[in-house]
Amino acid sequence: MPTVLVDYESGNLHSAEKAFQRMAAEGGHGPVTVTADPDVVAKAGRIVLPGDGAFPACRRGLQSIDGLEEALINAVQTRGVPFLGICVGMQMLTSWGREYEDVEGFGWIPGEVVKIAPSDRKLKVPHMGWNDLVIDRPHPLLDGLETGDHAYFVHSYHMTVGNSAHLLAHVDYGGPITAIVGRDNVVGTQFHPEKSQQTGLRLIANFLGWRP
Repeated sequence: MPTVLVDYESGNLHSAEKAFQRMAAEGGHGPVTVTADPDVVAKAGRIVLPGDGAFPACRRGLQSIDGLEEALINAVQTRGVPFLGICVGMQMLTSWGREYEDVEGFGWIPGEVVKIAPSDRKLKVPHMGWNDLVIDRPHPLLDGLETGDHAYFVHSYHMTVGNSAHLLAHVDYGGPITAIVGRDNVVGTQFHPEKSQQTGLRLIANFLGWRP
């Protein structure tokens, strides 16, 4: 069954598609499909949910495509399909997004999304550019990665987890910023793995081979 990148007009998927196709080909993990078709999502072997922009807009964009969110929830929650959320796609895993207004998320990883507030006023928001990962706990998604590896971030809001067991990695930006979360068959990255060079490609390869 294919790996599906969900297209709900949340941004340009070209770089993500190419990165996943490359690592799928190298690892023999089958086809990678970009689609907004609920029937294709329902039959996926793995699901990737990207997201660029604001939490409310991404949430409503997903809900605006008839049957898409239902297919996604059924695949992940009922069938246990491995799921990776990227950037706002990760943020939507949480209980609530607090960006501009309160918007309910999937609630798969309890917590909320709040504005970044660095303790050092010299640090600008959005948090943009390269930062060093700090690995908090082992996970198959992180095989071959270690503290100090670089990842590329672009965001003004970040997830705070309700249960520290779901925090796989963070970065420091005037305080801790959640970088990777995981629970059961669900994982998410605040950074863009498709833009994070070798660190991101390794993480993508790990996801494609992951069997929760």
